Amino acid sequence: MKKDHPSREIFDKLVDSPYPAFAFVAGVKLDVFTPLGDGPKTAEELAAVLNVDPRKLSPLLYALVVAGVLTLEDGAFANTPESDHYLVKGREEYIGNLCEAFEKRWHWALQTAESIRTGKPQAGHDYAAMSGAERDTFFRDLHPNALETGRMLVDRLNLAERRHLVDVGGGSGGLAIAACERCPQLLATVIELPSVAPITETIVAESGLSGRVAVVTHDVVASPPPTRCDVAVFRAVLQVLTHDDARDAVINVGQTIEAGGTMCILSRVLQDSRLEPEQTVAQNLVFLNIYDGGQAYTVGEHRAWLRNAGFPDFEMFTRPDGRSVITATKPATADTLPGTTSGAAAEWPGEA
Repeated sequence: MKKDHPSREIFDKLVDSPYPAFAFVAGVKLDVFTPLGDGPKTAEELAAVLNVDPRKLSPLLYALVVAGVLTLEDGAFANTPESDHYLVKGREEYIGNLCEAFEKRWHWALQTAESIRTGKPQAGHDYAAMSGAERDTFFRDLHPNALETGRMLVDRLNLAERRHLVDVGGGSGGLAIAACERCPQLLATVIELPSVAPITETIVAESGLSGRVAVVTHDVVASPPPTRCDVAVFRAVLQVLTHDDARDAVINVGQTIEAGGTMCILSRVLQDSRLEPEQTVAQNLVFLNIYDGGQAYTVGEHRAWLRNAGFPDFEMFTRPDGRSVITATKPATADTLPGTTSGAAAEWPGEA
């Protein structure tokens, strides 16, 4: 008797799953969403605005409806509320320029087999090796997302009542800029690599906040930063480092945080099973293609690092996109804990 073969449905779904994302990137590149910010349009009307062939544009528009970023009613296409908020050029929280980063991420992930076979990341991420123009483009593309994160943290970290924020590996400085824009009393320090700091300084200067946002070059893996603070943020930094370097960075930054101050880690964090969140399990494929030792670490690993840094407890929530936010407060009796310092007045960024 002939044995039934298993269904191939799972493979068919996997093969088809990238196409909505590809349609989304194409729509952003063509700037489909900005004209629709003025109201619904037919394919012909939108093609006229974009100066493209409506017969070529139409299949993409239907794909964007299926992807959930456009709607269709009575032959007219319109933005969803999310697309209208984030994908119309000129609006405060526009994120369309992230699409280049998405494309690069997909390209890196496709090199996973070769990275494993050779033992070397095939899309190595070396900021120092980039040209100045390449670094500028890279961090400016990520700047809107950094601004959005800074705005999100204002309430979550109660930044209106803080004095000095340290943003470790702050890239464009967007997180510190957004936080200072919304909290007039706040000072901030962005700690970056020597190769990145000049770009950070330029973007901070463009924001008009150079008087309140300092940029300091320092290796937090090697030693504590040269400034005290009452809140410190790691945003997408620990996942770049090896396990031991990430541990040392947390301990060193922890030493600069006053008693009662807060450390916040925004990162891809795996549950201890390493099977969830699914987005982070997948993102680890990207990390192994660009970092020698970096990866998404587990909840348990973060817990151990924070305890070693003098933070006995933490809270964590995971956003729908799979990114996690960890917050931990140093106890008021922090001077009794290993690897910590007692509270003192926050110094102006850059002071030893």
